[in-house]
Amino acid sequence: MGERILQAILPFVFALGILIVFHELGHFWIARLCGVRVLRFSVGIGKPLWIKKFGKSETEWTLSAIPLGGYVKFYDSREIENATPSAADLAGDFSKKTVWQRIAIVAAGPVFNFVLAIILFSALFMHGTPDPIAKIRLASTSSIAYQAGLRHGDTIQTINGEDVQSWSDMRWRLLQAGMDKQDVRVQVARKNSDRSTSQDHLEFKLPLASLSQADFEADFLQKLGMEFFRPAAILKEVVQGGPASKAGLKAGDEIVQIDQQPVLDSQAFRDIVNASPNKSLTMLVHGSGQEFEVQVTPEAVNENGKLIGRVQVAPLADLQMTSLSFSATESLYRGTVRTWDTSVLTVKMIGKMLIGEVSWRNITGPITIAKYAGETSRAGWLYYLQFIALISISLGVMNLLPIPVLDGGHLLYYSLEVLTGKPIPEKYVEMAQRGGLTVLLCLMLVAFFNDIV
Repeated sequence: MGERILQAILPFVFALGILIVFHELGHFWIARLCGVRVLRFSVGIGKPLWIKKFGKSETEWTLSAIPLGGYVKFYDSREIENATPSAADLAGDFSKKTVWQRIAIVAAGPVFNFVLAIILFSALFMHGTPDPIAKIRLASTSSIAYQAGLRHGDTIQTINGEDVQSWSDMRWRLLQAGMDKQDVRVQVARKNSDRSTSQDHLEFKLPLASLSQADFEADFLQKLGMEFFRPAAILKEVVQGGPASKAGLKAGDEIVQIDQQPVLDSQAFRDIVNASPNKSLTMLVHGSGQEFEVQVTPEAVNENGKLIGRVQVAPLADLQMTSLSFSATESLYRGTVRTWDTSVLTVKMIGKMLIGEVSWRNITGPITIAKYAGETSRAGWLYYLQFIALISISLGVMNLLPIPVLDGGHLLYYSLEVLTGKPIPEKYVEMAQRGGLTVLLCLMLVAFFNDIV
């Protein structure tokens, strides 16, 4: 248990450190370009644990106790009582900079989060990420996808005329359309028969508008009836002495029917066997160039308090994978588009939460983020980098919300200053800050509650 917690915490802290440093560097670099004097650059909030100045710089580089944020503190004469700033102080005074410079400094943090996401996505597109092909498994004839005309084994080629190159690509395009309550045109490639190499190219309308927002918060592909395509129920391994071996089955045999019902694929074979402990099954088998029947009785095995059937075989289960990589220019373009699309989708989700179309259960906090950090780091560095890119986008979008205390709140003040020609009175800013802090604390409580539940 302790090891699993450690495996989640370390990737979480590392990811958070990268995101905080990149965000605060945005503020820091643009502030320095504008001539602002930076007093402190802190990774973490709360009590400083380590402080260091380097060279002639007046900036304190700090590690603080709570690693859930960070800040850059600028010289601001308004915060110093009875001060008589020198000419040098005034030159580096944040409050004396033009409103457009202050906007640039504040906006730089979230912008750098988006830049980090673009860099990571571009690197992933250049390297190539393994992903299942967009070939679908349709187990139910009553599913939405089947009723729309799609069939088991179809390969999705385009959605609304745009090429689909992998399972994740297909899911992403369907999710975007579904959040906008749009039906989609889906073009598929379909083999003429099991033994044919020729394909038909057909187009169907998939009624995504029939799904609810709650469906898109869960596994909406399962709601449509679409799953990863699985290979046929061909036995890769048969354990000697097990029920299948005793019945005469061997590696290379294909299970075609069970109790006169067609077996769709290896997943269907597994499901039927699991649901049949101590029940005799009649299996029609293709093997060694002939067709024959065998009787197999799955042994009962207790798994998590439930009896399931086992015949001691390992059917083929590997998904058909693809890994596409692109040139530097194409990868940068794709990385930018993916960052933009993800940002827009995040904003839409927030908007739907505010009007009640999307559940507030989608607000998650550090516990859930740490969980996903651990899972993606164990899955491999490619998935971990993708996770960091997505969290970086979320951080950028959240910081741009017009909530006082956040960067977006300060941008709101400065925007009003541009419109009115004068700064917002300090007393109103202080009132807004207190209100913003209350809103932020409420959101944090909701996030922690959702994490725990």
